[in-house]
Amino acid sequence: MSKAAVASQGLLTMQSLSTSEPVVSVNWLHANLREPDLKVLDASWYMPDERRNPVQEYQVAHIPGALLFDIDGISDQTTDLPHMLPSKEAFAAAVSALGIENKDYIVVYDGKGIFSAARVWWMFRVFGHEKIWVLDGGLPRWRALGFDVESSVSNDAILKASAASEAIEEVYKGHRVELITFQTKFQPHLVWMMEQVRKNIDEQTYQHVDARSKARFDGVAPEPRKGIRSGHIPGSKCLPFPQVLDDSQMLLSADELKKILDQEGISVDRPVMVSCGTGVTACIVALGLHRLGKTDVPVYDGSWTEWVTIQDTPQCKENLETL
Repeated sequence: MSKAAVASQGLLTMQSLSTSEPVVSVNWLHANLREPDLKVLDASWYMPDERRNPVQEYQVAHIPGALLFDIDGISDQTTDLPHMLPSKEAFAAAVSALGIENKDYIVVYDGKGIFSAARVWWMFRVFGHEKIWVLDGGLPRWRALGFDVESSVSNDAILKASAASEAIEEVYKGHRVELITFQTKFQPHLVWMMEQVRKNIDEQTYQHVDARSKARFDGVAPEPRKGIRSGHIPGSKCLPFPQVLDDSQMLLSADELKKILDQEGISVDRPVMVSCGTGVTACIVALGLHRLGKTDVPVYDGSWTEWVTIQDTPQCKENLETL
């Protein structure tokens, strides 16, 4: 087959991707890895108590050509809350610094399977970019199938990641950033603020699903962040995010997801909003709901960490006790 034919076949494969399906397989990515309009992002991030360094792990092994997306760096610089959604101007500047354009197809993965990659999938969709998918099973699945990884101590992707963080800082300082290659189109219905959550407690228009563990939800296990007590927002239901994944950290099938939701009393026929500890694992549940056709599920960005640090929020009984 000629090079032109191979290129044409790859383009057809890319264009046939459906945004109604939120994940792609490692086999698909391996077959399309060299497509010029495909960008691969390593968005690995870990909980504070895991003591893992995503930059160091990227330097040891990453999918060939992958860029590094720093969730903590590409975030709102005006709050003490962790990795909150940045402004549309800041996001555009950071993503442009990574060399991403609106025409690009994006596949995002992480080092756990499906974890922090779902947060980046959600972020791009919040800013109007639909051509993004999570790599099903992530880097562990990629390596399990024997596909090559790159190792590097000094890499262009590290420099681009630093440039993205610097661009964010410049925007929040009020400085103009040149060479914007990515234009945002903010989708406010995909992100909720505290006021909307408060209103929903009374109105119960949306089913509120919390992706944290049952023990944290019930207030009997500590939160991973110091000074944050456990418990839950009134009226919410607990659906720990691992329940939407299989043992290989891949997204469950639509039938399996529907069964899990039914067991937890969550109806796909009613609106759903999701939260967690800091807005990361909620996006995994949103990913699963997307597979079921619920493509407009909002994430409460500040989640439990914001909720519990604001003194005038209504609390469940168990939240009044400090562990």
